[in-house]
Amino acid sequence: MATHQLQGSLFDQGDDVRLGPLNGIRRTVLGDGAWIDLLPGWLGGADVLFERLAADVPWKAERRQMYERVVDVPRLLAFYRAGEPLPHAILDEARQALSAHYAAELGEAFTTAGLCHYRDGRDSVAWHGDRIGRGAREDTMVAILSAGAPRDLLLRPRHGGETVRRPLGHGDLIVMGGSCQRTWEHAIPKSTRAAGGRISIQFRPHGVQ
Repeated sequence: MATHQLQGSLFDQGDDVRLGPLNGIRRTVLGDGAWIDLLPGWLGGADVLFERLAADVPWKAERRQMYERVVDVPRLLAFYRAGEPLPHAILDEARQALSAHYAAELGEAFTTAGLCHYRDGRDSVAWHGDRIGRGAREDTMVAILSAGAPRDLLLRPRHGGETVRRPLGHGDLIVMGGSCQRTWEHAIPKSTRAAGGRISIQFRPHGVQ
């Protein structure tokens, strides 16, 4: 059974789970046609949502081939295809709000939702880009909503350059757009400073993985 003790945010103690406006989002141009949008605290009541998702989502522990051996994936996973009901109504609301906000720029809706549960600082995800499917050849967007304790999201150019660090947690939103999945990589490294678990919800358009 997964453990999910959470050190709550002092600024997020209510039981009401709600979204704020998106008009405060701020864009950072990374280079090579890539950019990120960041909106801290977009989701209010994110620690409440964390507890509900940690308890209610049918999390799966996966094993994958890594060179000559099969290893445990160091996080729990869940995936919701287009049309499948999401595990909390606020996630449907978030997906609809993001689809409306980015409609002119993206040209399509966010349709799928992938969830990752980082149970503690030992859970992580290695450097990668979402390049399975259309992200390998087209500009696209991946929107990530975070619930739970902050963990660092790192981004780096694929062909070398300075690493960008963004701590994400307690309802923060980050959107990776443009060529980001092709020209940059991102990771959640292991941490000895993690104060609790984190759940990320990744909204993607059809055909982007």
